[in-house]
Amino acid sequence: MPNAYISGTGFYVPDEVVTNEDLAIRYGIDTTDEWIQKRTGIEARRFAPEGVGAADLAVPAVEMAVECAGLSKTDIGLIVLATLSPEHCFPGSGVYLQTKLGLTDDDVGHFVGCLDVRDQCSGFLYGLATAASMVQTGSIDNIVVVGTEVHSAALDLSTRGRSVATLFGDGAGAVIVSATNEDRGVRSWHLGADGRYADALSQKVWDTRKRPFIPRNEEGVGQVTPDDMWAHMEGRLVFKHAVERMIGALMKEFQKQSLTLDDVDLFFFHQANLRINQYVAKQLGLPEEKVFHNIERYGNTTAATIPIMLAEAEREGRLQRGMKIAAVAFGSGFTWGAAIIDW
Repeated sequence: MPNAYISGTGFYVPDEVVTNEDLAIRYGIDTTDEWIQKRTGIEARRFAPEGVGAADLAVPAVEMAVECAGLSKTDIGLIVLATLSPEHCFPGSGVYLQTKLGLTDDDVGHFVGCLDVRDQCSGFLYGLATAASMVQTGSIDNIVVVGTEVHSAALDLSTRGRSVATLFGDGAGAVIVSATNEDRGVRSWHLGADGRYADALSQKVWDTRKRPFIPRNEEGVGQVTPDDMWAHMEGRLVFKHAVERMIGALMKEFQKQSLTLDDVDLFFFHQANLRINQYVAKQLGLPEEKVFHNIERYGNTTAATIPIMLAEAEREGRLQRGMKIAAVAFGSGFTWGAAIIDW
């Protein structure tokens, strides 16, 4: 049985930088740079231009990862795409990515499977666990796992929505999970969920339990109230459970692998809130140099945070072959996950 290792990483963020001051001045949100940084650690985020979707952002990230792995796009055996901001209700963004990568061109005809993952901030780790398991069966040699988000299209960029709108940004990160006989790769993973808190972090734009699933006016035009149109978050509850679940998921993995915190060279926490991550690191007694973060530049890019960090850390020289790393995430659902990887 082969091992499954990450052979390549890549990322892409849009060109437009939106600072905290931009939110206040350009968008008229009643907030300040000091207020946002104090509560979240975020200084800026990236917004994609109109007309750009999740699959568009994923293309350069995947192409970078494929090149990094020393592969060609036709070596891809499966596309696993995690996002909470797909272009449409259906189909999923994976098939759009497949086409934009040129895999369905007449002279290529590489019609690989596409799997979409809807586990929000935990989506990348759910996708990584799925890809690693499939590679380890020996059935597929190379799988693309990508997290990609275009949050800016669905943020209430007003004072009414500031508690959520100040947190999120757009971006994409990708890895190639490949088969190897070498003694390295994804060693273990843990996934969890607690649906009792599904409504505490949600965006209920439509509801298929209702007839019609979107309320209509007299002309038959669908209309969505602000409470349903924009994301809802119970911040304090999310903070509490994020801390508990991230620590718990990591501890399960450490016990499974008979590891201590000293055995891990670098930690990658999902970038939801720098204060959450600092609190988790403090509770675990982790030195600052062992925890990679980039939330100050990009905000929360949901499913894209961990793969973006992996790509950046590798290019900065902080993540090197032979290192043991741990990744952990928590998000809507509530869902969470953790993984131990020998790089």
